[in-house]
Amino acid sequence: MSQNNLQNETIRMSAKERIRGSYGENQPVVGAYDPALAAKCRNGTFVGRADGDVTVFRGIPFAKPPVDSLRWKRPESVDDADGVFEAYYNGKTPIQTEWLTEQASYYPQGEDCLYLNVWKNPSCDQSDKPVMVFLHGGAYGWGGTADPMYDGKNFVTANPDIVLVTAAYRTGLMGFVDLSYLDGGEDYPDAPNLGLLDQIEALRWVQKNIRAFGGDPENVTVFGESAGGGSVSLLPMIDGAKGLFKRVIAESGSVALTFSKEECKDFTRRLVKEAKTKLMDDLMALTEEQLKEINEKLNYYNNFPMRDGRIIPLDPYEPYVKGVTADVEMLMGTNANEMNYWIGEVGGIVPYRFSVPVKFENDMRLLSDSDKARAKKFLSLSRRHKMWQQTEFYNELMFRLPMICQAENHSKNGGKVYLYYWTQPSAVSMRGACHAVELAYVFGNLDETIYTGKRADEALSKLVMTMWTNFARTGDPSCGELTWEPYSADHRATMVLGKNAELRNDILAEQRKLLYPLLRYMINPSYATLDYNVPFVRKAAGAAALGLTAAVALGVSVFRLFRKK
Repeated sequence: MSQNNLQNETIRMSAKERIRGSYGENQPVVGAYDPALAAKCRNGTFVGRADGDVTVFRGIPFAKPPVDSLRWKRPESVDDADGVFEAYYNGKTPIQTEWLTEQASYYPQGEDCLYLNVWKNPSCDQSDKPVMVFLHGGAYGWGGTADPMYDGKNFVTANPDIVLVTAAYRTGLMGFVDLSYLDGGEDYPDAPNLGLLDQIEALRWVQKNIRAFGGDPENVTVFGESAGGGSVSLLPMIDGAKGLFKRVIAESGSVALTFSKEECKDFTRRLVKEAKTKLMDDLMALTEEQLKEINEKLNYYNNFPMRDGRIIPLDPYEPYVKGVTADVEMLMGTNANEMNYWIGEVGGIVPYRFSVPVKFENDMRLLSDSDKARAKKFLSLSRRHKMWQQTEFYNELMFRLPMICQAENHSKNGGKVYLYYWTQPSAVSMRGACHAVELAYVFGNLDETIYTGKRADEALSKLVMTMWTNFARTGDPSCGELTWEPYSADHRATMVLGKNAELRNDILAEQRKLLYPLLRYMINPSYATLDYNVPFVRKAAGAAALGLTAAVALGVSVFRLFRKK
C-alpha cells in the first residue's frame, strides 16, 4: 500500500469510528422530561439536548418511512401523534456507498431515512425567528445530516436569532432512478425525482411545526451546496414547493446539474443487469441489504434529477427566463477552482490529467463548428497547461455560467438576486478555491478541515455567516460598511469572497462572453456514454500503451463523482 493510500485509509478509519460513535436510536420518553428542552409538534413532542448555549433536536421524522409499499413512491406526510419522543440521535443516512469525503456515509444507513434536525438558541426568546433549512450535497448519490460539517451548534451560537434545520432526502438508487422501462414501472412515475419531493415534504413539515421551535414559517430560507445548490435552484420552479420558502442560497449548484431521460437510461440498464430482473414486483421484493449491495455496484453511475417535463421542465432554464421564480429572493455563487476538488477524488493529479481531455474531446463533438471555435479561443486565453485550460472551461460551463444565467434572467423578471465568487483557497496542494471549500466557513465549523486542509479563517467565517444570515433575515446580505448590490445584466455586481471581500462588476467578462452560448448544450458530468476513441487516448496509447490508457480509465470517473464538496 502506498504512503498516500495508507494515509487515506487511516483517515477513513478515524472518520468512520467518529461518525458511527454518534449513532443511537431515539425512543419514546417515559416519565418526566425537561419542558425547556421540548418542542410540541403535530407528530409528537420531541425532547432535545442542550449543547452549550444551543438546544439541538436530532432525528425528527418529517414523512412516513419510505419502505414496503412506499418504496420508490413520493413521500407521504407523517401522521399526527400525541406521544413524547427523544430527539437525541440523527436518523439513518440514506443508502449510499461509503466514501471518505462523504462523512455521513459512515453513519448507519437505511431506507427509513426521512428525518431532520433542528438547532435553536434559547438565549434569544424571539418568537418569530428567521428559519434556515440546509440541503446537503453529494452528487444526489451521497450525503446526510450526520456529517459533522453540517452541525449547527456554532452557526446558531453565533446567530441566536436563527433557527437552523438540516434535512435528509433519498439519494442514488432510492431517490433518483427512472423505472419507466420496467414492467410495472408506470406505477412509479416520481422515482426519477424522489429526492426533490422529499425535500419539499421536509419544507411542508417546517411550515406546520417550526413555530414550536420559535421559528417564523413566513420567513424560511432554504440553502444548499453542490447537489443541495442544484436542489434549491430547482425547487422554486416546482409547483408543490410554492409558498414553502421565501429565499434561497445556492452554493456551487444550479439547474445544469440535471439529466435528460436519455442520460438517465444507463443507470436503469445497469440496475436491471445487477438485479437480474425487469419486473417491479421483483425489485419491490428485494431486501434492504440486497439494495445496498446493488447500490454499491452502481456507485459511479448515479443519476442527477431528471428533466422529465413534469416535475422538472425539459429546459430547466425556462422558468427563470419566464419569471416563474421571480417571487423568490436569491443569493448564489460558485468557487474559483471548483473542478480542482476532483483531483483528490480520482486519486491524484496523474489520473486527473488523463481524464480531463477525454471528457473535453467527447463534449467537443456536440458543438457546432462556430461553437468549437469559441471553445478554442477560450482555451487560448490562458498559457497554462492544456489540462488547466480545460479545467477552467468546466469551472465556467458546469458551475459559474449556469449561475449567471439563472441570476440574469431572475433579475430581468424583477427578482432580487445576489451573486458571489469564492476565492479563498484550500491549504491542500493544487486544490485552490475548490468545490466545497466554503462549507466550513458557512457553518462556522472551522476545525472541519476535510476540504480546507487547515483550520478555516475565523474572520472570513464570521463575515460569511453574517452575510448569509442577514440575507435570511431581511433579503439583503450587506454587512456593516460592505454594501452588496443585487446582480443585474447592467453591471453584474459580484461579491468576491477571499482574503479581502470586495464588490466587483462583471468579473471574468471575456470568459463569460465566449462560453455563455454553450449553455444550450446542457453539458454536465455524465460520463456513462463517453467514447474512449478520441485523439487524446489514441495519442496516449501510442506513447505509452497500457500505462496511460489505464490512467485515463481510472481518472475519467471524475466527471461523475459530483459529490458534496
